[in-house]
Amino acid sequence: MTVNPAALPEQPPVTGVRDRRRVSIRTRQKIIDAALELFARQGVTETTTRQIAERAGVNEVTLFRHFGNKHGLLLATIQECEVFTSIGQSLMRQTNWHGDPRQELLQYVDTCLQALEEMPDLVRSVVGESGQYPEENRQALGQGFVQANRALAACLASAVRAGQLQLRLAPENLASLINSTILGYAVVEVTCRPPDMLGNLWAGRGEFLESLVDLFLQGAELIGSPPLKTAHLELAVPSNGAEDLGASVSHSILAQAKKAGAQDYALAWVLFGAGLTVAEVLRLRQGDYSAEPDWEMLRVCSSQGTVRQVPINQKILGRQVATANNSPLSRYLRRRGAGPQPSQPLFTLTEAEVLTCWQQWTNGFTNPDATPLRPDQARQSWCVDMLCRGVEPANLEILSGLDTAALAPFIQRAREKAALSQAVALDQ
Repeated sequence: MTVNPAALPEQPPVTGVRDRRRVSIRTRQKIIDAALELFARQGVTETTTRQIAERAGVNEVTLFRHFGNKHGLLLATIQECEVFTSIGQSLMRQTNWHGDPRQELLQYVDTCLQALEEMPDLVRSVVGESGQYPEENRQALGQGFVQANRALAACLASAVRAGQLQLRLAPENLASLINSTILGYAVVEVTCRPPDMLGNLWAGRGEFLESLVDLFLQGAELIGSPPLKTAHLELAVPSNGAEDLGASVSHSILAQAKKAGAQDYALAWVLFGAGLTVAEVLRLRQGDYSAEPDWEMLRVCSSQGTVRQVPINQKILGRQVATANNSPLSRYLRRRGAGPQPSQPLFTLTEAEVLTCWQQWTNGFTNPDATPLRPDQARQSWCVDMLCRGVEPANLEILSGLDTAALAPFIQRAREKAALSQAVALDQ
């Protein structure tokens, strides 16, 4: 039932800051409700801000004060209406998947479809008229879709970190495909009667849900497609637990990062050239980076609050990657062009986005046991390389922040590599 705001009883006089805040919140919600009703009834394009203001019982200036323009109101409507808030709440509950990922994903898809079904007129209006929208309205829709993708990607990434999933696509890519398919099904469902079309495609929503989740979790591999590349002997995992990647694999990953863009290449260089963890990279601020003609240095803060300095190696596993004042990181910062901002993050990435980057760089490589390569293996490779190049274990403790026990596997691995090199040299 729709109630005309003009017919509501007169509100008591407003007194005090708290009362004014309550009135402001109620006014904002009235405008959103009115916009939602009119958008669904007559379409976004045909609805004017004046009509929305009249329906909400406010003047048009009040609408502009809250939302700026129709573009801002559309974005707020998308973000705050029940369709999208229920989806968002579902994602918030599932940010860390503790149960069966398949069941979690089934629940997510079902929640999305139920929410979209509750507002069929809005779905038809938003999707059907999107081609007629001005650029700013399309950006609003796109922003909402990107936010949904990022939230789902974070859920998938958490399942990967927990060892519950092994993805053949980056979480961001997989999330985009899943959400696109959900939206496509919803559009067909609200524009066609099941006997006319959906009945010929799926026996019911349950079959669609099962098929969609199975497709994305299990994937499909073409017969005769080339197998995933393995890191061969250089990635052989010794019994002591070290999992360094070796030169050829590391250089291939760096090459893929370089193709992906300036920020990716700078990030990969820091991981392989300074041996930082992902958490340490995310704590870096622009003020933590310093450069001189002969070196570039990072000030690294650990989770315990300790601070250490680490130079970023210009040569990684035998290959020159950077030169003085011309490194992947210095080039990336120059491209950003905003000038030094010491308190700003060195990389404008979230943890999920860093993991997505890593999966894209390492696509096609696995460990010998078929598990995906992990970012911490870049750190292990750096530790082994530093030892092989002559850094004393005591000095590596200072540079890496690792204690003697943690460095023991890498010291043993460096000895093994030195022994192999010496044995091979006998025949040369």
